[in-house]
Amino acid sequence: MKISPNAPCPCHSGEKYKKCCQPYHKGILASNALKLMRSRYSAFAMELGEYVIRTTHPNNSDYSCETALWEKSILDFSRNNEFSGLKIIEFIEGEEVAYVTFQAILSEGSFTEKSRFLKVDTQWLYESGAFTETDFR
Repeated sequence: MKISPNAPCPCHSGEKYKKCCQPYHKGILASNALKLMRSRYSAFAMELGEYVIRTTHPNNSDYSCETALWEKSILDFSRNNEFSGLKIIEFIEGEEVAYVTFQAILSEGSFTEKSRFLKVDTQWLYESGAFTETDFR
């Protein structure tokens, strides 16, 4: 799904896409885990599976060397959901490890997740997440 750079960012930050998540989708490294988390939410909403893969730590349980199959599963998830909202609950910033707790609102319901991010060299990567609450229809 393509959107105009002047459209509201899919991460629901209130900023235009070009000023929010687009730079990360184009290759700029997120300066912290919160920005990475928002850009990953936008990537799911925009069906940017390659970005989701590129920003996932190898320790993640979904990580796979079979990137074509992995990307297909990401795109299937993205295409079968409408990403209606994102609420940041807590951001714990660290030098090498950070946590973001957020609520994602999808067409089929919502979930709250506490995500763990690791910094590898200069890049933040999504390492794992645990659902703390789910509400699916």
